[in-house]
Amino acid sequence: MDLIYFDNAATSWPKPDETYAAMDRFSRLIGGSPGRSGHRLSIDAGRIIMDARETLSRLLGIEDPFQIVFTKNATEALNLAIQGFLNSGDHVITSSMEHNSVMRPLRDLETKGVELSVIPCSRQGELDPQELKSAIRSNTKAIFLVHASNVTGTIMPIREIGQVAREHGVIFCVDAAQTAGALPINISDMNIDLFAFTGHKSLFGPQGTGGLYIRKGLEERIQPLMAGGTGSRSEFELQPDFMPDKYESGTLNTVGLAGLGAGAGYILEKGIDEIRTKEVTLTRLFLEGLKSTRGVHIYGTCNASLQIAVVSFNIDGVTSSEAALALDEQFCIMSRPGLHCAPAAHRTIGTFPGGTIRFSFGYFNTEDQIKYALDAVRQLSKEGE
Repeated sequence: MDLIYFDNAATSWPKPDETYAAMDRFSRLIGGSPGRSGHRLSIDAGRIIMDARETLSRLLGIEDPFQIVFTKNATEALNLAIQGFLNSGDHVITSSMEHNSVMRPLRDLETKGVELSVIPCSRQGELDPQELKSAIRSNTKAIFLVHASNVTGTIMPIREIGQVAREHGVIFCVDAAQTAGALPINISDMNIDLFAFTGHKSLFGPQGTGGLYIRKGLEERIQPLMAGGTGSRSEFELQPDFMPDKYESGTLNTVGLAGLGAGAGYILEKGIDEIRTKEVTLTRLFLEGLKSTRGVHIYGTCNASLQIAVVSFNIDGVTSSEAALALDEQFCIMSRPGLHCAPAAHRTIGTFPGGTIRFSFGYFNTEDQIKYALDAVRQLSKEGE
């Protein structure tokens, strides 16, 4: 039986052939350290990184590629935005649907004098922009908000909240771990100041890649997480103060960024609308099948147009862990059970502490796989009766 992979919200798999080829080419034919030497292989390595910046800029609507800081994942990018920007006495707003990549650094800073307001979302994971607007105070410095929940897939009203933030002079940071590469995004048009993304999910890059877009001029107010060699201004013992070197100490993951650039290029070639259309089709097919299955409870909007390709559900009489294990061992379906590193989201939708079974689809899944998975869930539902 062929393996069916429905865990793309954790990491996408498989990747496009272009991703594998770009990483192999770097490893076999280039291999130099970017920006650290003057020979041709070092220059070629630097060009790969620049190509990745430019490709991501085209995909995400970023005017200046140098406003992208490369990190090892979205978590590091979010920590840079949170830890590097907020100070004691600042007030910050977030939602009850956040991943721990936002919640944990914010809770840490709360113990150090940062004031935190968590806006409650609906049981479907939806956020009312007016409730968030009402929470803004005179000392509100930033809003940190997930673009789409990794638990329910619910898409947040980013454009509207960006407008609210801009009107009140509040910095707006978006956690796009689940949406970069999956939804049409134009950062320049959406009033986004900080945009954290990971490379290994919908951008089709490898693990160990990600980044933070920083609106031009805002870097003057954000401290780096670390200091060290950047390959630039080596005559000085102080950290460079210009983008992106200020935040990119140490040798970058060039082989990973080769893959990330190729993955983003693949999305540009296919077209983000084509990818989104297919993922909506797969999600709608699965939701419609689940709705007619006895003993199954679905969480979120249950509307494929209002969510990314993530569906959380539970089966009566079967824990999420038991269901995921049976799906793997009996049906070769890879899924993820539990709390998905987002306990606040599960409290919001009423599934804490048991969590849910999560299926997350990707561009390389098929309708036949969805139909097979529905049959598997129906069998487990009957067993749980």
